[in-house]
Amino acid sequence: MLIALIRNPHLSASFARRLCAASLALIALAPLARAETAAPLPPRVADALAQAVSPEAIAEYRYRLQQYQTARAEFDRDAEAYWNAIAERRRIRNAKRRAGDQVSVEDYVLAQPPVYTGPKRPVDPEPKQPPSERKTIPVVADFLKAAADYYQFAPQRPAAEVDFKRAYARVARAMGLTREQAVRVYAFETGGNGDHDMQSGLSKSRPGSRAISTAIGYNQLLTTNTLVLLAEQGHHIVKALNDRAATLSGPQRAALERKIAVVKRMVAFARSIPGNWSEHEKLGRTPQGWGVHALVLDIDVGPLLQTHKLLTSVIFARQKGYMAPLTAAELEMMNLTGDGTGLDMVTMPQAMREVVPTSNFFQRSGYERNPVAIRHNTVAKLLAVTDARMDANSNNPGARELAAAF
Repeated sequence: MLIALIRNPHLSASFARRLCAASLALIALAPLARAETAAPLPPRVADALAQAVSPEAIAEYRYRLQQYQTARAEFDRDAEAYWNAIAERRRIRNAKRRAGDQVSVEDYVLAQPPVYTGPKRPVDPEPKQPPSERKTIPVVADFLKAAADYYQFAPQRPAAEVDFKRAYARVARAMGLTREQAVRVYAFETGGNGDHDMQSGLSKSRPGSRAISTAIGYNQLLTTNTLVLLAEQGHHIVKALNDRAATLSGPQRAALERKIAVVKRMVAFARSIPGNWSEHEKLGRTPQGWGVHALVLDIDVGPLLQTHKLLTSVIFARQKGYMAPLTAAELEMMNLTGDGTGLDMVTMPQAMREVVPTSNFFQRSGYERNPVAIRHNTVAKLLAVTDARMDANSNNPGARELAAAF
């Protein structure tokens, strides 16, 4: 996977996490990652270490620290001016688009961001307090427990992974996604071997691996994605489920109708707050929000959620007048960065893609945490590396199995 260009700071951080996570291979379910804390040093040991540090070492540290702080402050002044210019050009582009005016290359910052080349921060020789407790990220087991606790719901899991792939392919094809779009996005997001319950950062082949986000499934939906999709597309999802229920009878129909009732409750929960990303992100940090996220694992609802995640980007592009078919890499940019930011790149002529830095689509904090965007530092390079990863991962067994399901 790669990762984000943004409309707001929340999307920036989210995209950065996901893009770095995208480079991981074979991510799968693992036990809940527990926070670890370093045991504090016994007082006698801490006192002994403190006494062992010479005055000369402390003086040297303070001298080097002052050098570092002076150099860093100068860099930060330059960086602040650069990122202020990025934000101003973004406002100009948005205003032009609202007015129906053409955006030109002059509406982007064409210089790359300043790079800090000064001295590194020195290591403090004096002992410190133990690090703070690491934040625990919920995993699939937590989503399932929360779904049972808050909604008395257990997602219907596939008997075999290929069954979920067939369900996803059936929904995606019926709703207008192409096999190339669905398979290549899956290959990019999961490494071409992900299961329906794959979570970012976890791998069965790496004992002790930790979740790095709540992203799960073929399209790696975050808890926030699931809540936003239910709030915005819940009526379409419920209608699709009702249409399917109408074709069933007996126990199968009764089971699906019970599921529909649960989905309706979850839709109401997702719509209980203002419809913006930041508020849904807060909701996604709650156990009740975790329970909603378990829908991604359900063989009936999961394919609908993941298809809508991609389809909304296709519809957005058409509504903005971009009628050309989106390549999988272009769709992935919209999937990862948000539709408005992604379309900014998608509609850019190739000549502009070659010279416009990726920094134009980031907040500073997101960019500086994103080694892929820094290394592939123009729009053309970022799209090219996305395509290359899709090419390579599409040959993996999971991607080939999904392609066959179409």
